[in-house]
Amino acid sequence: MKAVIFDMDGVLLDTESVCKICWSRAAGEYGIENIQDAFTKCVGQNTNDTMTVLEPYCNGKVEPKKFYERTSELFHVVENEVGLKLMPSVVECLDFLKSRNLRIAVASSTRFESVSRQLKNAGIIGYFETITTGDKVEHSKPAPDIYLKSVESLSLSPSECVAVEDSPNGVRAAVAAGIKCVMVPDQILPDDEMRKSAWRIINSLSELPPVISECL
Repeated sequence: MKAVIFDMDGVLLDTESVCKICWSRAAGEYGIENIQDAFTKCVGQNTNDTMTVLEPYCNGKVEPKKFYERTSELFHVVENEVGLKLMPSVVECLDFLKSRNLRIAVASSTRFESVSRQLKNAGIIGYFETITTGDKVEHSKPAPDIYLKSVESLSLSPSECVAVEDSPNGVRAAVAAGIKCVMVPDQILPDDEMRKSAWRIINSLSELPPVISECL
């Protein structure tokens, strides 16, 4: 193994808990029901695919794009006022990988502008050799596009990489790209499908170093 590729939201940064609250608030404003079902389906997807999922939930009450823009407005208020927290053990984990001369990358469905800004503000952007984002591919997770592009950016093969994901869509994407995936659940607990698909399931990034050591 030569590289570890991280999802960002819910793995490196505690963004998904903020998003979940923002979606609930926006849904209340527009009178949308069952928005958490939609949120669960959209975790790990880019904007275009999210619009498709939102359409039946919005059900004519508001345009999906307008709803999504409102959730972004609410999110930016939180980001600007209090910032985004690192997930537990992120720095320690990244330092371990760096000490073992492993290459480190990000593969996130979020837009590049947001990913680069948030990683920079969190003080960890310097750890990552490449950043591949949802606005750079046609299809987001669970399609393998983002991971295939990330592997290509490193000039490696999928078998030389391990992915770290928190969501089912992310795990599906990594596996579809031929990459072993470690799942660190955040907002969505693993089901039978995830227990079969993920190479390992761990409770936090503090458990990642010994898992990675098995591949060295």
